[in-house]
Amino acid sequence: MQQIKIFKGIENDLNGLEAEVNGWLTQTGVEVISIFGNIAPQTSGGEAKSGGLSRSDFAPSDLLLVVHYRVPQV
Repeated sequence: MQQIKIFKGIENDLNGLEAEVNGWLTQTGVEVISIFGNIAPQTSGGEAKSGGLSRSDFAPSDLLLVVHYRVPQV
């Protein structure tokens, strides 16, 4: 049976999102069909320069990853 799993995170915590996805993959042992994602920039007033991958006037972006997978047959 094919299913999806949705993960969300923020741009300045890429390592955390990566660890969450890799941990879930290891724990479940599912067969990945595909992984796709999206990054959605957030706007903010002048104090957001600290958090994203770049030092800009924008707050860290939201990240969305969707894992399309197949549950192994037993």
